[in-house]
Amino acid sequence: MKITIGEIAKQAGVSTGTVSRVINGKPTVAATTRATVLEVMKKLGYEPDPVARELSRRTKHTLGIWVGAGENPLSPYFNVIWRALLREMQLHATQFVELPVDITAVRRKMDAVLMFHCADIDQRLATLWRRGVPGALIGHHPGISCVAPDDINGGRLAAQSLLAKGHRDLLHLTGSDEHQWSVDRAEGFLRAVAEHVGTPVPTVLRGGSSVLGGYRLMWDAWQKGHRPTGIFCGTDEMAVGALGALEDLGIAVPGEVSVLGFDGLVDLYPGLASVAQDIPAIAHEAVTLALGAIDREAIRHITVPVTLIEGRTLGPAPKRTSSTG
Repeated sequence: MKITIGEIAKQAGVSTGTVSRVINGKPTVAATTRATVLEVMKKLGYEPDPVARELSRRTKHTLGIWVGAGENPLSPYFNVIWRALLREMQLHATQFVELPVDITAVRRKMDAVLMFHCADIDQRLATLWRRGVPGALIGHHPGISCVAPDDINGGRLAAQSLLAKGHRDLLHLTGSDEHQWSVDRAEGFLRAVAEHVGTPVPTVLRGGSSVLGGYRLMWDAWQKGHRPTGIFCGTDEMAVGALGALEDLGIAVPGEVSVLGFDGLVDLYPGLASVAQDIPAIAHEAVTLALGAIDREAIRHITVPVTLIEGRTLGPAPKRTSSTG
């Protein structure tokens, strides 16, 4: 006699949905419940059909992709994460709809929406809830499943790397404080420097998070008398812009100034040092969370570790008198 998940559920004292989640490896089942279900399956000699199991993991859902106002979906970062998201959705046989900033006129049915953190995130969430559409977020926010790189620890890692090479005159170029990633990376950077006794508080300058934004911030900072030996940029695109400005100013990198970016897009500039986020892992978790939201799975917050890429733009501090621009 063929064993059904209904029989397993009955003997385990759980719902058939719980049994299905255990079979398909869903993470939203308590460890004790999972162990009970697996024990019953073993006792009954239940073997999941591998073909049916694979088919059950595939969906025909439609995900809306919602980029925030002011974000540039044509930027190098979005190009990389967009391709990673598309690969994940293809693996899940999931369709997607690119949503405009204003979705009031959008009538197409969406099973869930995947958002990027933005300044008006609360209003966006309220719009989704009014429509009864579940969602997931790249970034972090209470009340919704989300995944983000470890931005705070990434800022800390950047500071520790510069401090370890003797840099004490530090400058942080980053985006607007409306961006969650900008705030978090700056927080980690400043915390780590504050813990290093005797190091002056770094100057933090905010502007556009693009190559042009980095160029303008770096050029203006130097013209106003800032003389850092170590510069941490909130994005790799900003780092490329800062490097361009330093080159135009005749400043040697890394002989006079070291530059460190964030994102891991080192192909943008040969030898760029960067705190790298794991974009494929973030894309995988983001799509998984969005599909889980459709099934009303419990809210989860996932932080993906970052790593340091020590490129040639990161070197020891030069031997010169400390100054505080």
